[in-house]
Amino acid sequence: MPPVIPLSTQRLNRIDLLRAAAMLWMTAYHFCFDLDHFGLIHENFARDPFWTWQRSAIVSGFLFTAGLSQAVALSQGLDWPRFWRRWSKVAVAALLVTAGSALMFPRSFIYFGVLHGIAVMLIVVRLTAGWGGWLWPAGALAIAAKFIAPTVIAAMPVLEFLNAPGWNALGFISRLPVTEDYVPLLPWLGVMWWGVAAGQWALRHRPHWLGSVDAPASGAKRRLVMLGRWSLSYYLLHQPVLMGLLAAVIWLRG
Repeated sequence: MPPVIPLSTQRLNRIDLLRAAAMLWMTAYHFCFDLDHFGLIHENFARDPFWTWQRSAIVSGFLFTAGLSQAVALSQGLDWPRFWRRWSKVAVAALLVTAGSALMFPRSFIYFGVLHGIAVMLIVVRLTAGWGGWLWPAGALAIAAKFIAPTVIAAMPVLEFLNAPGWNALGFISRLPVTEDYVPLLPWLGVMWWGVAAGQWALRHRPHWLGSVDAPASGAKRRLVMLGRWSLSYYLLHQPVLMGLLAAVIWLRG
């Protein structure tokens, strides 16, 4: 297997652009969710395929780009101290999401949402990045586990405990929990593994696909790149801002 080509420590704009696209899609999705929350529209976000498939695509975009970023970071020599500093920001943000959702939705607060899942997956990915090409079948097995879990648990009732809070963070479940956001290890770790595998392949064979030779971004592209780079802050702030604006509009209209 040819070695991964190390890049400079400069960030790659194309990965940030992919992340920005996921952020904008997420914003549109959450705006519609908030309209439903305030009773301005009436949609079933939990069961309607139009919304559930969008959510799956948005989360997949986040996790795949996170995998790409990890592949690049490892090629640039990201050591454990720097990794933990970055990881701690995600972990603290996850705790803030739990606290905020507990105030808004006490009966369905977020205890293992996308940031919680990313925090755990980043550690797993860091420890398994050396698997190389084996990340592809490992990712496929992780994704397949979602579909075989209900059959396995039904055949082996002793595994029913995997549906309980805490254990269900693994994702090997037969029924979904009642929570506003749920991104367990299975199947989503498979998406991040595929992102790492794709990033490693691109670094070996097509580094220009990741933007290694791109000129500095300018204009609208630069603003999208900045959104991708500040995605964690944007993620934490966008929902309070959206809900606050909608609440203000409703109040002003009486």
